[in-house]
Amino acid sequence: MADPVVGTPAGTLVVDRPTNPDFDVVVVGAGPAGATAALVLARAGKRVCLLERGPFPGSKNMYGGVIYARVLDELIPRWWEEAPIQRWVTRRGTMVLTEHQSVTVDYRTTAWGDAPYNGATALRPDFDAWLAGHAEAAGAVVVCSTTAVGLLKDRAGQICGVRTDRPDGDLTASVVIACDGVNSFLAKEAGLYPDVSPDNYTLGAKEVLALPREEIEKRFGLRGHEGADFEIVGCTQGIAGGGFLYTNLDTISVGVVLSVSELAAAKVRPEELIAGLKRHPSIAPFVEGGELKEYSAHLIPEAGLSMMPELIGDGILVAGDAAAMCLAAGIWLEGVNFAIGSGQAAGEAAIDALRSGDASTTGLAGYRRRIEANFVLADHKRLKLAPELLMSHRIQRQYPAMICNIVESMFTVTNPVPKQGAARIALREARRAGVKFRHLAHDLWITARTFG
Repeated sequence: MADPVVGTPAGTLVVDRPTNPDFDVVVVGAGPAGATAALVLARAGKRVCLLERGPFPGSKNMYGGVIYARVLDELIPRWWEEAPIQRWVTRRGTMVLTEHQSVTVDYRTTAWGDAPYNGATALRPDFDAWLAGHAEAAGAVVVCSTTAVGLLKDRAGQICGVRTDRPDGDLTASVVIACDGVNSFLAKEAGLYPDVSPDNYTLGAKEVLALPREEIEKRFGLRGHEGADFEIVGCTQGIAGGGFLYTNLDTISVGVVLSVSELAAAKVRPEELIAGLKRHPSIAPFVEGGELKEYSAHLIPEAGLSMMPELIGDGILVAGDAAAMCLAAGIWLEGVNFAIGSGQAAGEAAIDALRSGDASTTGLAGYRRRIEANFVLADHKRLKLAPELLMSHRIQRQYPAMICNIVESMFTVTNPVPKQGAARIALREARRAGVKFRHLAHDLWITARTFG
């Protein structure tokens, strides 16, 4: 390893460029993005190190939704036969709540309960360890309980490795792939992250409640490995965000996702909002009697395309949550599949760079071409307006009551008073909710433009 010649205030260490680096690629973070990148590289015969700050892959990871793992179809054929899945989601609902009301669009299909499946609930420590295990089996060196604390750069300014918190633990490499999670310190140190407003982040908080498997299936109307996933609006006491409820094999996960800036201003703790959600008359029958097994919280990059960093630098690629690749679009709430897709593309781009001997921004440009050609950036570009729409004042504070009151009025029998038409009811409830017609028309136009 080369002797350091100068340190920079940001923590980057400038060294003579090694002629024989320790690894071809160092991947930082053993979540789905990092494990996938390491797997692709190892299968190509590259010397790859997968660094993880936790004691094992997945030990520090939390999420509040469903894994859409069809992106693994080619990478790990018939993955569903071995992946540590809790339940296959065959029931999906979108709930709109007020204090005492709820409206739910509840969809069920048996098709999602058969291979190759659509979505699944899984515990991240199990799923991430399984995926990283494939990378290790392919030849990747997995190093846990180790934090990358900075970057190594050569005299020309190109990244050539990472610094770690281990004594004499610096690792040189031709390429570094930063998969170090939301608020990526490595991407920031590389100068790839712009100044991002706290408004672009949400905090996800989750409780895992234990219930007998048979009781979960009874309450949610499930059988075997069928699972349910509910996304919820109107449950956060006016703080921009939403909630979720989904089934594992013998536990239920319930939680909220909250605007960081609004949560701070409201001076309310996330667990108070979860407690309120569990007390709601439409949620309580699902969760009552559950024994609290786990509480966790996680920062989420909510703004999508508008907050993404530069994805490529000289000697470095950024993937997964570190690249803000999380799609919060209401109908679609996805992250793990984007992490896997971007990790695969990053691994393939690094292979191309190693073959050409050019790990500069130009040599790594194939990464962006790949994620623009597949779903990763295509979906983010198409749905770039969705995060702002969903976190808007009207969606969060006015529309839930308007929607619930419209449905209640439609279903209320008013004899001997004649029934009113749907249009008249909708206009009346919009006025009661304080929604102006031009704002409603604008939001409908944005919705059609985004999801149409």
